[in-house]
Amino acid sequence: MVSISRALQRIKQDLQPLLPEPSILAACQQADHRWRERILDPVTTIHLFVLQILHFNTAIRHLRHLAKFPVNAAAYCKARSRLPLAVFQSLLRSTADALRSRLQPPAGWCGLRGYLVDGSSTICPDEKGLQKAFGHPTGQKKGCGFPVPKLLGLFDAFTGLIQEVLVLPLFTHEQSKIWRLHPLLQAGDLLVGDRGFCSFWHLAMLAARRVHGLFRLHQRVIVSFRPHRKPADKRQKGRPTSRYVKRLGQHDQLVEWQKPQSRPKWMSQEQCEAMPATLLVREVRYQIRAKGQRTRWVTIATTLVDPKRYPHEKIAELYGIRWRVETHFAQLKTTLKMRRLKCKTVDGVKKELAVYCLVFNLVHAIMMEAAHRQQTTPDRISFVDTVRWLLSAEVGEDLADLVVNPKRLDRHEPRVIKDLQDTYRKMTRSRKYLRQHPNCRLVTRKTPKLK
Repeated sequence: MVSISRALQRIKQDLQPLLPEPSILAACQQADHRWRERILDPVTTIHLFVLQILHFNTAIRHLRHLAKFPVNAAAYCKARSRLPLAVFQSLLRSTADALRSRLQPPAGWCGLRGYLVDGSSTICPDEKGLQKAFGHPTGQKKGCGFPVPKLLGLFDAFTGLIQEVLVLPLFTHEQSKIWRLHPLLQAGDLLVGDRGFCSFWHLAMLAARRVHGLFRLHQRVIVSFRPHRKPADKRQKGRPTSRYVKRLGQHDQLVEWQKPQSRPKWMSQEQCEAMPATLLVREVRYQIRAKGQRTRWVTIATTLVDPKRYPHEKIAELYGIRWRVETHFAQLKTTLKMRRLKCKTVDGVKKELAVYCLVFNLVHAIMMEAAHRQQTTPDRISFVDTVRWLLSAEVGEDLADLVVNPKRLDRHEPRVIKDLQDTYRKMTRSRKYLRQHPNCRLVTRKTPKLK
């Protein structure tokens, strides 16, 4: 008789409404996965994987202490590798839908469901297959860098739930793959992102799906709010090329964007010809004043063209919510330790990232319950405190009052550290070369000694 620890029982209890056993088995059958009845069946393997990630991606040998039964490291790795990647991807999509129907999400923004999109990255072990699949930053000598997968994530703007995360090679432009996330959006939804997603092509693709877009304009795009101005031709530099349509208010106007003549490399000629010749876009500019910081101007391009339904102030407020996606990636990479992965195959890396997203959704589901009970918003509930409660709560224990983070509107901290955590020299030659030349002198940056 195999004894299951309190920690694993707790995980199974919390995962039951989020990730029930029939859903896991159905995902396996949908992926044409066949397995034998054994200790490490698909359900137990995924629950152990979740337990490992929730304990900050702890070592596999630690699982035998957490689960209170002898988890053989080699058998566990083989059980994970046997599970198809499609199982994890299917479970990630189903969990977000299950949470949305189970919990009471916020009403959204002006009656629209909002989504945040942004890119990030992580590092994985220095294996040839991973180097070939993902690549590493330029300027690094051979054998001195780690493969860097690029991540493109789609988050619910108000619940923080992850809808999908794409794993791409490092040198991949975000707009060339953003279309893979569009099928997850419904007509009438709203997609918010930074200036890396703002272009005529992206807004046109969203408009074809009747999805609204709101993005910050790139700093090179010239915008003028002078009424009744004439569009500039290609020979007139320093002037906007868009055609003025209507003034909606101060620093608020409707313009007509012209279809660029040159299509991007990632778009086929047939797709380019299917795009409209012009696109009606609303341009909004507002000012950010923060104590201790310089005043900044932010220019937004959006297809929300109704000024009465979507006022200028609401547009500025909505783009301020975009910063939450940076917090979500920080929770994943810093709190849950996703900054450095452990799997040594391409599929293994994608599975590991999918389980990170499952754990992230589990934590945010508890944050939503706590926010509803404590009468606050989910973004105010402490992510770290929720993880600590998950790891320490007994089976069947009621949800405790979690820490509510205060609002620090004027908070400004310089991005520096006081403690010198890493005093080792940086690698400038491959490890193989350093083994063969132990007396080799490395040219490195000197680290001041602690007194």
